[in-house]
Amino acid sequence: MQKRMGEAVARVARKVNDTVENKTDSLDLANCKLMTFPVGIYKAMRSVTEGIHRISLANNELKSLTGRFVTTFSQLRELNLAGNYLHRLPEEVTSLLHLRAINLSRNRFRRFPEPLAAVTSLETIDLEENEITEVPVEKLASMASLRSLNLRANPVGPEARLLVRPLVPFDLLLSPEEPVPEA
Repeated sequence: MQKRMGEAVARVARKVNDTVENKTDSLDLANCKLMTFPVGIYKAMRSVTEGIHRISLANNELKSLTGRFVTTFSQLRELNLAGNYLHRLPEEVTSLLHLRAINLSRNRFRRFPEPLAAVTSLETIDLEENEITEVPVEKLASMASLRSLNLRANPVGPEARLLVRPLVPFDLLLSPEEPVPEA
């Protein structure tokens, strides 16, 4: 067990070091069994955080994301958080002025993450396979940059089905409606 944990830590450290040394614009920490975003990464990456535009934390075990994460990587354009245990986002997400795409599929959201509605640069939101029943129809309709909202495999209420063109300028992806069983 400890050996596996040590290997996981070493893998994260290698990926962070590669990003810092090569000054790439991406940080890929997918599939690293992370339960939280490691605090040490903030120090290790402080010289390059402004240049990070893409982060993948997909397929980890994250239950939450901190405001510090969001404010540290303020230049993000793409954020992949698919396959975690997230059920909400910090309010600081509204400060991501360059964020164009966010993948929150396969998480534990029961409601549409409200802070996303205030991110005016967002073009793509993927919330497939969550537990979302309520969608802020009016707020979504006013998101000028939004091009695609994926709500497939969510138990969304009938009001979300009212979000159709030409009322909204984006593609809304929903699962087909289940037929009503006959008595």
